Amino acid sequence: MSEGTTTNTKKKSFASDFRKFFGRGLAILLPSILTLWILWTLFRFVYQNVGEPINAGIRLVIIEVVPKVAGAGEAAPDGTRRIRVPDWYVVRESQIVNYLRHQRQRGANIPLEGEPGYAMAFDRGRSELRREQFGDWWNSHWYLEAAGLIVAIGLIYLVGLLLGNLLGRKIYNTLERWLAKIPGFKQVYPHVKQVVDLIMGERAMAFNKAVLVQYPRKGIWTVGLLTGDSLKTVAQEAGGPVVSVFIPSTPTPFTGFTINVPKDEAIDLPITIDQAIRFIITAGVLNQMGDTPGKGLPGKGLPGVETPQKKPLSQILPDAMPGTKPGTMPEQNPGPDATPGDAERRKDD
Repeated sequence: MSEGTTTNTKKKSFASDFRKFFGRGLAILLPSILTLWILWTLFRFVYQNVGEPINAGIRLVIIEVVPKVAGAGEAAPDGTRRIRVPDWYVVRESQIVNYLRHQRQRGANIPLEGEPGYAMAFDRGRSELRREQFGDWWNSHWYLEAAGLIVAIGLIYLVGLLLGNLLGRKIYNTLERWLAKIPGFKQVYPHVKQVVDLIMGERAMAFNKAVLVQYPRKGIWTVGLLTGDSLKTVAQEAGGPVVSVFIPSTPTPFTGFTINVPKDEAIDLPITIDQAIRFIITAGVLNQMGDTPGKGLPGKGLPGVETPQKKPLSQILPDAMPGTKPGTMPEQNPGPDATPGDAERRKDD
């Protein structure tokens, strides 16, 4: 082998190894990185839209309440305090005078001492300086930023506690009906509420079991989630018991289709709802029975989920396909364009 051929082989080997190991490292790190990014984004959203407004309210309440509670705590001319007050609360007269002078230099219309309106400007300067000092004190104690989140968690808990009883539930339902009549609000709120109830509500998993149905046509088997009996009108028109089955989409199982099938055509699967959803999200790559088809991940069952005992397909399908042998598909009628040799070839197969 020539030297040039050896060099090209090494280059190709390095390039292929680099792609392989880079892809492997990306596959290992990407789920963790995305999970951390989602959690961090969620935390920032909650903090900026819930925690920070509550913190602003807490700061406002403290600034407004402390002067009323500790109104006698103004600093004496000699700098001593009449009663114990926080350091940020104390504003000396010299500070206020300097603040007003600085405001005049910046072009603000501040009356001079002895002129009408000076006393009001003096009090307003004291409040502004006190607010600035309180802000500096608050920022110097970083752990106080968590106060908004703690208060939010407590309020959410109290709301859940109050609405959990009969009276609170009636009040909430009345308020909800009133809000649902507001134009614009009523077009959005019902759909958002359904999604939130599906994900976080007490009936988040309103599915009874995982089932196997023939959808969208005979011969194609689809994993669905049984939600319960269908409408009585549908059952009457169908001439027998009918069940509603939710067919989730891949890879977002919270969207999909709701179909109605005869009850005897919905085959119960020996798997859990969680296993069925995992199977759907991964498009069948992560097999819910513990096997991994093709070149998927090494299958040893799903983490944290007990792997059910496997059952052959022949034990699952016979009842749904009368007139066929166990584990076989029904013979399909040849189409109008079929040739005579097609039937023979199917028999040979």
